[in-house]
Amino acid sequence: MTPAPALLAWLIGQDPGRLADAHLAQAKRCLLDLLGVAAAATRTPLANKARRFTLSQYPGTRPLLFSEGRASPCGAALHGAWLIDALDAHDGQALTKGHAGVALLPGLLALPEAETLSGREWLGLLAMGYEVATRAGIALHATSPDYHTSGAWNAMGVSAVASRLLRLDAPRLHHALGIAEFYGPRSQMMRCIDSPTMLKDGSGWGALAGISSALLAQDGFTGAPALCVSAPEVAHLWADLGARWYLHEQYFKPYPVCRWAQPAVEAVRSLRGAVGDPARIRRIEIVTFHEAKRLHTVRPRTTEEAQYSLPWAVACALLSGGIDVESVTTALDDARLTALAARVDIQESELFNRRFPRERWAIARVHLADGRVVESEPREARGDPHSPLSDKELHAKFLSLAEPVLGADARRLLEVVSRLEQLPAAALLHCLRAPDPATVA
Repeated sequence: MTPAPALLAWLIGQDPGRLADAHLAQAKRCLLDLLGVAAAATRTPLANKARRFTLSQYPGTRPLLFSEGRASPCGAALHGAWLIDALDAHDGQALTKGHAGVALLPGLLALPEAETLSGREWLGLLAMGYEVATRAGIALHATSPDYHTSGAWNAMGVSAVASRLLRLDAPRLHHALGIAEFYGPRSQMMRCIDSPTMLKDGSGWGALAGISSALLAQDGFTGAPALCVSAPEVAHLWADLGARWYLHEQYFKPYPVCRWAQPAVEAVRSLRGAVGDPARIRRIEIVTFHEAKRLHTVRPRTTEEAQYSLPWAVACALLSGGIDVESVTTALDDARLTALAARVDIQESELFNRRFPRERWAIARVHLADGRVVESEPREARGDPHSPLSDKELHAKFLSLAEPVLGADARRLLEVVSRLEQLPAAALLHCLRAPDPATVA
């Protein structure tokens, strides 16, 4: 059986409500992480622009994620993915060099058919979407000479789950995947790394392409075969579908900055005790891989530049021991941070280059005023599958992101997510409306 028919059979034949409890538990971890990021992202400048554009260009009846107003399914998906993408704190996967859930969650919220599902079925569809999107991302990187944004491939995951919600038959599902791959944004990621802007990771357009593809296919619109699932050279990536679950190979971020900067963050955090007063620092050497070196903005002027700045992330970690939302939004004029960031020198290691993208490493050397140099061990980012954040850590992260926006509703949402497999999906959807000012302290 070629990959496309095998995938179609799996998507149509798999009962999302009967997935193993372990898969649903991981889907809930991903869901909670995405919701916390979405709530916190409403505080970014991009959030208002996304809402205004969506309401003016895609009016409709579907609620917007944590925002006032209603839009069409396409608009709701676009808005939600833009919103999550606005704050680089959401889950991801190493081999894709990107993010699946950022588009999958808004895609699963966009269609009214989601309201008829049980919570268990809804979580099962989310898990299935991660499988399609992650494999499509790995396949795209294996067959394309350029590094494309997540929207180029998470569109196919959205297409898959939306097609299931719409109960498309195999031929229409095949066309939907082909439409999503063809219309998905083949945007070049390193352009936005070198010049960070609100374009971010292309996931807004990925979610839009994914929902659009399913609705078009439902009406008989035809698409070319999706090479990411049907090309012979990617057959091995789909051969273990249903046996190996990439859902469990997602990472979770402790900090709202690009994942590539986070090994350097852990490296300098390990030296804080030896360094003492940051005022004693004369120079900070970071040795890492090439892609992380490209996160070179020293003096960020926008939150996008701060989120994609390794020097800024290192400065925040040295000064306070971590990085929070304020570090990349309201603290951009902090003189102590700007002084430290200016002292960061990034070098690349051929060894670390060879290990990327499966592994991401960094070493820090801090040169002090008294002439001493303190050096870290090679460090990886926290939150990888082999060193996961605990449920307690994920809950704390969620509350730190969501409570300033949702107030008391944040803990109620946490409770709903924790019990979602026992509830109707509508119980979750009801919690995702715009925040009530009366509940926010």
